Amino acid sequence: MKLVNDMTVWFLKRRFERIDQFKKNPVETQLRMFSELLETARYTEWGAKFNYGQIRTVKEFQEQVPVSTYEDLYPYIERVLKGEPNVLWPSQIEWFSKSSGTTNARSKFLPVSPEALEECHYEGGKDMMTLLIHNRPETRVFDGKGLSIGGTLHANPFDDYTQVGDVSAVIMQNLPAWGQIMRTPPLDVALMDHWESKLEKMATICSQENVTSILGVPTWTIVLLDQILELTGKKNLLEVWPDFEVFVHGAVSFEPYRDLFCQKYFPSPQVTYLETYSASEGFFAIQDDLDKVGEMLLMLDYGIFYEFLPLDEVGKQHPRALLLDEIEIGVNYALVISTNAGLWRYLIGDTVKFSSKYPFRLKVSGRTKHFINAFGEEVIVENAEYGIKTAAQKTNALVANYTAGPVYMGDGSRGRHEWVIEFTSEPQDAAAFNRILDESIREVNSDYDAKRYKDMALLPPLVHVVPPGTFYAWMGRRNKLGGQNKVPRLSNDREYLDDLLAILQEN
Repeated sequence: MKLVNDMTVWFLKRRFERIDQFKKNPVETQLRMFSELLETARYTEWGAKFNYGQIRTVKEFQEQVPVSTYEDLYPYIERVLKGEPNVLWPSQIEWFSKSSGTTNARSKFLPVSPEALEECHYEGGKDMMTLLIHNRPETRVFDGKGLSIGGTLHANPFDDYTQVGDVSAVIMQNLPAWGQIMRTPPLDVALMDHWESKLEKMATICSQENVTSILGVPTWTIVLLDQILELTGKKNLLEVWPDFEVFVHGAVSFEPYRDLFCQKYFPSPQVTYLETYSASEGFFAIQDDLDKVGEMLLMLDYGIFYEFLPLDEVGKQHPRALLLDEIEIGVNYALVISTNAGLWRYLIGDTVKFSSKYPFRLKVSGRTKHFINAFGEEVIVENAEYGIKTAAQKTNALVANYTAGPVYMGDGSRGRHEWVIEFTSEPQDAAAFNRILDESIREVNSDYDAKRYKDMALLPPLVHVVPPGTFYAWMGRRNKLGGQNKVPRLSNDREYLDDLLAILQEN
């Protein structure tokens, strides 16, 4: 495999010149993306509606085209799902990525155009390895295989001629032959829809391969790695894969898991951890400096035009969005994208904070709404409220206040959500309340449901019932009493939970 590694490294090194170009000319690169997107879509229904053929400047674009949520765009996306051509983007759409997080449906369906696959997702995959090589010139990562855990694919419920699935599955299904050869497990196993059987087969197959890299979400990776250790009887994964070099991670914060990976799974400085920022909507950023943990280079030439919305502008009818050269370091912005799959001025729901300019590096700082996404489950407040309401109604309870956050995976332990709930009238059956709360959130959130499948990644919720007045006392301690201050319902860390539980311990 030495020849394969040397040729691949040589090929990818050449790509760094293009990355260096947009780092030196970021604003010009983005204006080129803007012009190319509008020119390509000018004859679509959307482009005709908003006079793309007459728009000459970004200012005109912002004045004429509204910022849109998924709910705003869904009437158009639904028509694309049903096979109608030239609605949002001129290319034929044969694939849709499925994601959770919408307030009015269990899953979102996002178009994946041929351009988005080739110029965005695949370009991002190549560039993450290019940047690894730039940081680790002596890498032998291509001497072995890359392990990746795919999602599943299903027929589009609106059109049998197209398919929907996790974006990872869409990408894997469309990889060229040389890409399939360089990865493991085989495609038929990677795309299995029965997670228990899939992980079992993956453990058996991958434990016998020379795996040198993993691409995945920490949550599912931990489940697989534990299964491999149990199967092989080894103490750590370097005893299984002695040439292992890099774990490419994304989707959730890696910090709660870093010690677990460095101490239990890969206890060696030879292993590199590389962060990426990608989603169903596109591939956005890659860590380009391994010494800058949590900071990623915004990739500017993937067919995506970026705008940045100050948080106090979110929800306004005519919000003022900023361009790349207008952002400030250390300020939270809601990310707005226009893409080569026909998502126009789309409010993706993430918030980002820039750590540097020229080059433009950012961190994913959260979501535009309170949420829990410690394990890739993307539970939003609307999901939580539905679960609380349903559980309370079915157990004759009245809920006064609540908050929830994550219990992170530990050494050999699964993650879960932890809830602190104050009742005005406690449920007749506490165990039933907890069970219905869990089932109701699974009902409306497909990503949470997947993580809860047979307790494989997430255990059932841990619920603490607190005495009346607990939340009032807690808000008082935080100087947050008053009508304008609200109890934070969800948090992606344990700050609120630990503070509340400390009050209980004091009493």
